Amino acid sequence: MVNPHRGEVELILNGDPYVLRLTLGALAELEEDLEAKDLFSLIQRFESQSFCTRDLMALLLAGLRGGGADLSARDLANAEIAGGAMAATRVAAQLLARAFT
Repeated sequence: MVNPHRGEVELILNGDPYVLRLTLGALAELEEDLEAKDLFSLIQRFESQSFCTRDLMALLLAGLRGGGADLSARDLANAEIAGGAMAATRVAAQLLARAFT
């Protein structure tokens, strides 16, 4: 069960629930993966809706790792996401919102 007060969000991959959370380490990993110059520009990329699928995957992967999952980018790319791309986008938006509220 997720705790939204801790910034957690749930994502169903291959029928299994996973907890996503953007820890400080996960945010640092995300900045590096997306070559963002700082945290503000990273957030702005998503808020302005000028992100691509690669950005979405990196955000979800950082959240998964922050939540304790030991998944690779390949694992996530090959996973079946319950609800498809739209659900993944909603989860990513919730993840960012909960991390900074």
